[in-house]
Amino acid sequence: AALQKLRGNSDLSAELEEMLAEQAAVKGQRAKNPWELFQNPSLRWQLLSIVVLSSAMQLCGNDSMYFYAAYVFQEAGIPQDKIPYVVIGTGSCELITSVTCNMIIDYAGRRPLLLGGYILMAGWAIVFMVALSQQTQISWMPYLSMACIFAYILSFGIGPAGVTGVLPTEVFDQMSRPAAYMICGSLLWFNLFLVGTAFPFIVKSLAHFCYIPFLVVCVCTALYVGFFLPETKGKSFLEISEEFKRRNFKAQTHGGFYKGPEEIKSTML
Repeated sequence: AALQKLRGNSDLSAELEEMLAEQAAVKGQRAKNPWELFQNPSLRWQLLSIVVLSSAMQLCGNDSMYFYAAYVFQEAGIPQDKIPYVVIGTGSCELITSVTCNMIIDYAGRRPLLLGGYILMAGWAIVFMVALSQQTQISWMPYLSMACIFAYILSFGIGPAGVTGVLPTEVFDQMSRPAAYMICGSLLWFNLFLVGTAFPFIVKSLAHFCYIPFLVVCVCTALYVGFFLPETKGKSFLEISEEFKRRNFKAQTHGGFYKGPEEIKSTML
Protein backbone atom coordinates (compact mmCIF):
# COMPACT_ATOMS: atom_id res chain seq x y z
CA ALA A 1 0.00 0.00 0.00
CA ALA A 2 2.83 2.39 0.82
CA LEU A 3 4.55 1.63 -2.49
CA GLN A 4 1.33 2.22 -4.43
CA LYS A 5 0.86 5.56 -2.68
CA LEU A 6 4.47 6.53 -3.50
CA ARG A 7 4.70 5.20 -7.08
CA GLY A 8 1.12 5.48 -8.29
CA ASN A 9 -0.64 2.74 -10.21
CA SER A 10 2.45 1.33 -11.99
CA ASP A 11 3.41 -2.36 -11.77
CA LEU A 12 5.23 -2.81 -8.47
CA SER A 13 5.70 -6.58 -8.53
CA ALA A 14 9.41 -6.49 -9.48
CA GLU A 15 10.27 -3.87 -6.86
CA LEU A 16 8.28 -5.63 -4.17
CA GLU A 17 9.88 -8.96 -5.05
CA GLU A 18 13.35 -7.43 -4.72
CA MET A 19 12.51 -5.89 -1.34
CA LEU A 20 11.15 -9.19 -0.03
CA ALA A 21 14.21 -11.07 -1.30
CA GLU A 22 16.50 -8.61 0.49
CA GLN A 23 14.38 -8.91 3.63
CA ALA A 24 14.67 -12.69 3.52
CA ALA A 25 18.45 -12.46 3.05
CA VAL A 26 18.87 -10.51 6.32
CA LYS A 27 16.21 -12.39 8.30
CA GLY A 28 17.19 -12.86 11.94
CA GLN A 29 19.89 -10.20 11.83
CA ARG A 30 19.92 -6.98 13.85
CA ALA A 31 20.87 -3.48 12.75
CA LYS A 32 24.65 -3.05 12.76
CA ASN A 33 26.62 -0.33 14.50
CA PRO A 34 29.14 1.76 12.54
CA TRP A 35 32.20 0.09 14.11
CA GLU A 36 30.81 -3.35 13.19
CA LEU A 37 31.05 -2.45 9.50
CA PHE A 38 34.81 -1.96 9.88
CA GLN A 39 35.11 -5.41 11.50
CA ASN A 40 33.10 -7.26 8.85
CA PRO A 41 35.30 -8.62 6.01
CA SER A 42 32.25 -9.19 3.79
CA LEU A 43 31.69 -5.40 3.71
CA ARG A 44 35.31 -4.39 3.08
CA TRP A 45 34.93 -3.04 -0.47
CA GLN A 46 31.49 -1.53 0.12
CA LEU A 47 32.85 0.38 3.11
CA LEU A 48 36.01 1.44 1.28
CA SER A 49 33.88 2.72 -1.62
CA ILE A 50 31.69 4.97 0.51
CA VAL A 51 34.70 6.20 2.52
CA VAL A 52 36.53 7.18 -0.68
CA LEU A 53 33.53 8.81 -2.34
CA SER A 54 32.20 10.58 0.77
CA SER A 55 35.66 11.98 1.50
CA ALA A 56 36.16 13.05 -2.11
CA MET A 57 32.88 15.00 -1.99
CA GLN A 58 34.57 17.62 0.22
CA LEU A 59 38.24 17.07 -0.62
CA CYS A 60 37.65 17.67 -4.35
CA GLY A 61 37.64 21.44 -3.72
CA ASN A 62 34.16 22.27 -5.00
CA ASP A 63 33.31 24.39 -1.95
CA SER A 64 36.66 26.14 -2.23
CA MET A 65 35.61 27.49 -5.63
CA TYR A 66 33.24 29.84 -3.82
CA PHE A 67 36.27 31.23 -1.96
CA TYR A 68 37.68 32.48 -5.27
CA ALA A 69 34.37 33.40 -6.91
CA ALA A 70 34.08 36.99 -5.67
CA TYR A 71 37.71 37.78 -6.57
CA VAL A 72 37.44 36.29 -10.06
CA PHE A 73 34.14 37.99 -10.80
CA GLN A 74 35.52 41.32 -9.65
CA GLU A 75 38.56 40.91 -11.93
CA ALA A 76 36.20 40.07 -14.81
CA GLY A 77 34.62 43.52 -14.45
CA ILE A 78 31.33 42.58 -12.80
CA PRO A 79 30.08 45.52 -10.65
CA GLN A 80 30.75 45.06 -6.94
CA ASP A 81 27.06 45.25 -6.00
CA LYS A 82 26.20 42.50 -8.53
CA ILE A 83 28.83 39.99 -7.43
CA PRO A 84 26.73 38.45 -4.58
CA TYR A 85 23.99 37.67 -7.09
CA VAL A 86 26.46 36.01 -9.45
CA VAL A 87 27.81 33.92 -6.57
CA ILE A 88 24.24 32.86 -5.80
CA GLY A 89 24.00 31.90 -9.48
CA THR A 90 26.90 29.48 -9.09
CA GLY A 91 25.10 27.81 -6.20
CA SER A 92 21.93 27.64 -8.28
CA CYS A 93 23.91 25.88 -11.02
CA GLU A 94 24.98 23.22 -8.53
CA LEU A 95 21.39 22.75 -7.38
CA ILE A 96 20.05 22.47 -10.94
CA THR A 97 22.72 19.97 -12.02
CA SER A 98 22.19 17.86 -8.88
CA VAL A 99 18.48 17.64 -9.67
CA THR A 100 19.30 16.86 -13.31
CA CYS A 101 21.66 14.09 -12.18
CA ASN A 102 18.85 12.46 -10.20
CA MET A 103 16.68 12.55 -13.32
CA ILE A 104 19.25 10.88 -15.60
CA ILE A 105 21.05 8.61 -13.14
CA ASP A 106 19.01 5.54 -14.10
CA TYR A 107 19.74 6.11 -17.79
CA ALA A 108 23.40 7.13 -17.65
CA GLY A 109 24.52 4.85 -14.82
CA ARG A 110 26.41 5.62 -11.62
CA ARG A 111 29.98 4.94 -12.73
CA PRO A 112 29.89 7.11 -15.89
CA LEU A 113 28.49 10.08 -13.96
CA LEU A 114 31.04 9.75 -11.17
CA LEU A 115 33.94 9.05 -13.51
CA GLY A 116 33.00 11.84 -15.91
CA GLY A 117 32.43 14.31 -13.08
CA TYR A 118 35.82 13.78 -11.45
CA ILE A 119 37.71 13.70 -14.77
CA LEU A 120 36.08 16.97 -15.85
CA MET A 121 36.82 18.54 -12.47
CA ALA A 122 40.48 17.51 -12.76
CA GLY A 123 40.67 19.09 -16.22
CA TRP A 124 38.98 22.30 -15.12
CA ALA A 125 41.27 22.52 -12.07
CA ILE A 126 44.30 22.59 -14.38
CA VAL A 127 42.76 25.27 -16.61
CA PHE A 128 41.70 27.28 -13.55
CA MET A 129 45.21 27.32 -12.08
CA VAL A 130 46.72 28.40 -15.40
CA ALA A 131 44.09 31.14 -15.76
CA LEU A 132 44.72 32.41 -12.22
CA SER A 133 48.47 32.57 -12.82
CA GLN A 134 47.97 34.66 -15.98
CA GLN A 135 45.04 36.75 -14.78
CA THR A 136 47.04 39.97 -14.27
CA GLN A 137 48.93 39.64 -17.56
CA ILE A 138 46.26 38.70 -20.11
CA SER A 139 43.09 40.77 -20.26
CA TRP A 140 40.66 37.95 -21.07
CA MET A 141 41.98 35.48 -18.47
CA PRO A 142 39.48 36.60 -15.77
CA TYR A 143 36.67 35.49 -18.08
CA LEU A 144 38.32 32.08 -18.48
CA SER A 145 38.66 31.85 -14.69
CA MET A 146 34.98 32.71 -14.35
CA ALA A 147 34.04 30.03 -16.89
CA CYS A 148 36.17 27.50 -14.97
CA ILE A 149 34.30 28.23 -11.74
CA PHE A 150 30.94 27.54 -13.37
CA ALA A 151 32.27 24.49 -15.24
CA TYR A 152 33.85 23.01 -12.10
CA ILE A 153 30.65 23.42 -10.09
CA LEU A 154 28.52 22.03 -12.94
CA SER A 155 30.81 18.99 -13.25
CA PHE A 156 30.53 18.39 -9.51
CA GLY A 157 26.75 18.70 -9.52
CA ILE A 158 26.10 16.42 -12.50
CA GLY A 159 28.22 13.59 -11.08
CA PRO A 160 29.56 13.35 -7.52
CA ALA A 161 26.90 15.51 -5.85
CA GLY A 162 23.99 13.53 -7.30
CA VAL A 163 25.40 9.99 -7.16
CA THR A 164 27.39 9.73 -3.92
CA GLY A 165 24.37 9.94 -1.64
CA VAL A 166 22.59 7.13 -3.50
CA LEU A 167 25.33 4.51 -3.30
CA PRO A 168 25.03 3.46 0.39
CA THR A 169 21.41 2.47 -0.29
CA GLU A 170 22.48 0.26 -3.19
CA VAL A 171 25.58 -1.44 -1.80
CA PHE A 172 24.53 -2.08 1.84
CA ASP A 173 21.69 -4.28 3.07
CA GLN A 174 18.86 -3.08 5.30
CA MET A 175 20.74 -3.92 8.50
CA SER A 176 23.91 -2.02 7.51
CA ARG A 177 22.44 1.01 5.74
CA PRO A 178 21.83 3.28 8.79
CA ALA A 179 25.39 2.72 10.04
CA ALA A 180 26.77 3.34 6.54
CA TYR A 181 24.95 6.67 6.32
CA MET A 182 26.29 7.64 9.75
CA ILE A 183 29.83 7.02 8.49
CA CYS A 184 29.14 8.99 5.29
CA GLY A 185 27.68 11.95 7.20
CA SER A 186 30.56 12.01 9.68
CA LEU A 187 33.12 11.97 6.87
CA LEU A 188 31.33 14.77 5.01
CA TRP A 189 31.36 17.10 8.00
CA PHE A 190 34.88 16.18 9.11
CA ASN A 191 36.35 16.74 5.66
CA LEU A 192 34.39 19.99 5.24
CA PHE A 193 35.99 21.20 8.48
CA LEU A 194 39.39 19.97 7.28
CA VAL A 195 39.18 21.79 3.94
CA GLY A 196 37.79 24.94 5.51
CA THR A 197 40.63 25.01 8.03
CA ALA A 198 43.45 24.07 5.66
CA PHE A 199 42.49 25.99 2.51
CA PRO A 200 43.75 29.44 3.61
CA PHE A 201 47.15 27.88 4.40
CA ILE A 202 47.14 26.04 1.05
CA VAL A 203 46.46 29.33 -0.76
CA LYS A 204 49.23 31.05 1.18
CA SER A 205 51.72 28.27 0.36
CA LEU A 206 50.83 27.47 -3.25
CA ALA A 207 49.26 30.77 -4.40
CA HIS A 208 47.78 30.33 -7.90
CA PHE A 209 48.53 26.60 -7.83
CA CYS A 210 46.47 25.96 -4.70
CA TYR A 211 44.24 23.51 -6.58
CA ILE A 212 46.99 20.91 -6.98
CA PRO A 213 45.82 18.95 -3.85
CA PHE A 214 42.23 18.96 -5.15
CA LEU A 215 43.44 17.90 -8.58
CA VAL A 216 45.20 14.91 -7.00
CA VAL A 217 42.00 13.97 -5.12
CA CYS A 218 39.91 14.15 -8.32
CA VAL A 219 42.39 12.01 -10.30
CA CYS A 220 42.72 9.39 -7.54
CA THR A 221 38.95 9.19 -7.08
CA ALA A 222 38.41 8.81 -10.83
CA LEU A 223 40.97 5.96 -10.87
CA TYR A 224 39.22 4.25 -7.96
CA VAL A 225 35.82 4.52 -9.63
CA GLY A 226 37.22 3.31 -12.95
CA PHE A 227 39.01 0.27 -11.55
CA PHE A 228 37.16 -0.81 -8.41
CA LEU A 229 33.56 0.46 -8.26
CA PRO A 230 31.04 -1.86 -9.97
CA GLU A 231 28.09 -0.43 -11.86
CA THR A 232 24.81 -0.74 -9.93
CA LYS A 233 22.39 0.50 -12.59
CA GLY A 234 19.56 -1.92 -13.30
CA LYS A 235 20.77 -4.50 -10.75
CA SER A 236 19.04 -5.82 -7.66
CA PHE A 237 20.71 -5.56 -4.29
CA LEU A 238 21.49 -9.28 -4.29
CA GLU A 239 23.25 -9.00 -7.67
CA ILE A 240 25.28 -6.02 -6.44
CA SER A 241 26.06 -7.89 -3.23
CA GLU A 242 27.41 -10.86 -5.18
CA GLU A 243 29.76 -8.59 -7.15
CA PHE A 244 31.19 -7.19 -3.94
CA LYS A 245 31.45 -10.67 -2.42
CA ARG A 246 33.68 -11.75 -5.27
CA ARG A 247 35.96 -8.83 -4.42
CA ASN A 248 35.79 -9.25 -0.65
CA PHE A 249 36.59 -12.97 -0.81
CA LYS A 250 38.82 -12.92 -3.88
CA ALA A 251 41.59 -14.67 -1.98
CA GLN A 252 39.16 -17.42 -1.02
CA THR A 253 38.12 -18.48 -4.53
CA HIS A 254 38.79 -21.91 -5.95
CA GLY A 255 39.04 -22.87 -9.59
CA GLY A 256 37.85 -19.43 -10.72
CA PHE A 257 34.46 -19.79 -9.01
CA TYR A 258 33.37 -17.72 -6.04
CA LYS A 259 32.77 -19.63 -2.83
CA GLY A 260 30.71 -17.96 -0.14
CA PRO A 261 31.71 -17.83 3.53
CA GLU A 262 29.67 -20.91 4.48
CA GLU A 263 31.15 -22.95 1.63
CA ILE A 264 34.66 -21.83 2.58
CA LYS A 265 34.05 -22.82 6.19
CA SER A 266 32.76 -26.27 5.16
CA THR A 267 35.76 -26.83 2.91
CA MET A 268 38.18 -25.92 5.72
CA LEU A 269 36.42 -28.30 8.12
